Amino acid sequence: MLNILGMLTDADLTLLDFEATAPRSVGAKEDAIRSVLGLTPIRYYQRLNVLLDSSEALAARPQLVRRLQRVRDRSVG
Repeated sequence: MLNILGMLTDADLTLLDFEATAPRSVGAKEDAIRSVLGLTPIRYYQRLNVLLDSSEALAARPQLVRRLQRVRDRSVG
């Protein structure tokens, strides 16, 4: 999560980089989330959604964050 100074942590950047290269199939992605990041898929997506709303993540990985925001916004409604 963002640190107390509002900056991305190494874990945040790792999560974003993982999302950029993650397997496409749901099962393979969930297995990779557990084995590579050590997170449950639910916790992973919670953290990812927080990052998608942060200006720091947008500044660090603009193309990825904008693409994921569009995907999220389409699925919400």
